[in-house]
Amino acid sequence: MEYISTRGHISPTTDAHALIQGLAEDGGLYVPAQLPQFDLEELTTLAQGEYHLLAARILNHYLDFPPQDLTQRLGRAYSSFSEPAICPTRKLTDTLGVLELWHGPTFAFKDMALQALPQLLALAKEEVGEKRTQVILVATSGDTGKAALEGFCDVAGTEVIVFYPRGGVSPLQELQMVTQRGSNESVVAVEGNFDHAQSGVKALLADKKLQGELERKGYSFSSANSINPGRLLPQIAYYFKSYLDAVKLGLVRHGEKLNFVVPTGNFGNILAAYYAKRSGLPVGRLICASNSNRVLTTFFQTGTYDRRLPFYKTSSPSMDILISSNLERLLFEATGRDSNFIAKIMEQLQEEGYYLIPSALKRTLAELFWADYATEEETRAQIKNTFQKYNYCLDPHTAVAMAVYGKYRVQFGEEPTVVVSTASPYKFPHTVAAALGESGHDEFELLTKLAAKTKLPPPRGLVGLQDAPIRHNTVIEPEAMGQIVREILNLEA
Repeated sequence: MEYISTRGHISPTTDAHALIQGLAEDGGLYVPAQLPQFDLEELTTLAQGEYHLLAARILNHYLDFPPQDLTQRLGRAYSSFSEPAICPTRKLTDTLGVLELWHGPTFAFKDMALQALPQLLALAKEEVGEKRTQVILVATSGDTGKAALEGFCDVAGTEVIVFYPRGGVSPLQELQMVTQRGSNESVVAVEGNFDHAQSGVKALLADKKLQGELERKGYSFSSANSINPGRLLPQIAYYFKSYLDAVKLGLVRHGEKLNFVVPTGNFGNILAAYYAKRSGLPVGRLICASNSNRVLTTFFQTGTYDRRLPFYKTSSPSMDILISSNLERLLFEATGRDSNFIAKIMEQLQEEGYYLIPSALKRTLAELFWADYATEEETRAQIKNTFQKYNYCLDPHTAVAMAVYGKYRVQFGEEPTVVVSTASPYKFPHTVAAALGESGHDEFELLTKLAAKTKLPPPRGLVGLQDAPIRHNTVIEPEAMGQIVREILNLEA
């Protein structure tokens, strides 16, 4: 499978090169040269077995790796999940389900891709004979960082550097990262918000001078953010699995359209659902749920993308984003792959902070996407209401999605729908406990109270985390990101 850039200034490349490099040389994002079509009947049979078999069959249409090797690698990737079904869909009503994506080692949906990415990169390196050490740069708004650290922990031939916004992740998310023990991993706090960290990582990946310094030391850059197609592709599989599970649960008839509600920050998770639809999955509406950082809601409702909107720190920090990188891939597809248009609006976004899409394109997007947002008050109320009504506990991100679905339902009525649940509620004990009427300041005391309230045990990886030694305490300004990379890798020695 060949991969092309959304900005069209480079020649097509191989899938292996696209995964290893992460970001295209022209600053664009890699996408498959063709989108495959799947036989839903064939996948129905596969969905009855182990999840990695279904995922491997789907990814084999996007990646030209030996099928047996890919299957084996994905089996290894998902072996650390606590739930045998890997990503179960739970039925709440006759028309509403919840897709749980947080049964991996870091209790967030990022594990679905970031346990697979190191395996995919290993296959890519074998294919091209790459001997250099891959320096994996990561910007995180909370969950990607720990998931990348867990996935690449002590993986030979890799160095991982994670940047996160100081004060912009939950205390538990931060503690998960700064106590990380991998000998090949570094964690750095950046003053500012996630967009500062993400823009800095993109700039480093495009820095030719720094790339030259890396090559002289036997390194090369890659990324574990969803700008890397190796992060995006594994996410497509779980939408097929959820649909087929929804059929078994009676939420939807085979072939009938199913809505997905996705709490959205960098747009990668919901974009995977879009690719699933383009590849033959019967998707109805993709409902894009935002928190108070409603840049995507504004975009879908008005056609204007404006990163100059006010930035808010919320109880759903993984969505505290004003630059949603993967939207570029959607617009590339929705415009008939007009790379000149994409290059133009991305340049305008960089220079002026906003862009406006034509009304015809806005109408095209409205045929599939619907967007709204939830306030902090609505998020807390949704956690409480869902627990009281269904005896089901939501984390704040999933609560945003459920609240937005409530607004959609007021306008369109009951439709077969799955809400995508992106994190364990135990990762955000302050918010969840307060919403359920529990009080306390110590997060680990609150874990115990939540367990008693919900009758669900907290994830083993969080129990005792407060006693783990802090191993990473570096704090820098955004402009120092290049210098800290040089220091970590000893490039100046």
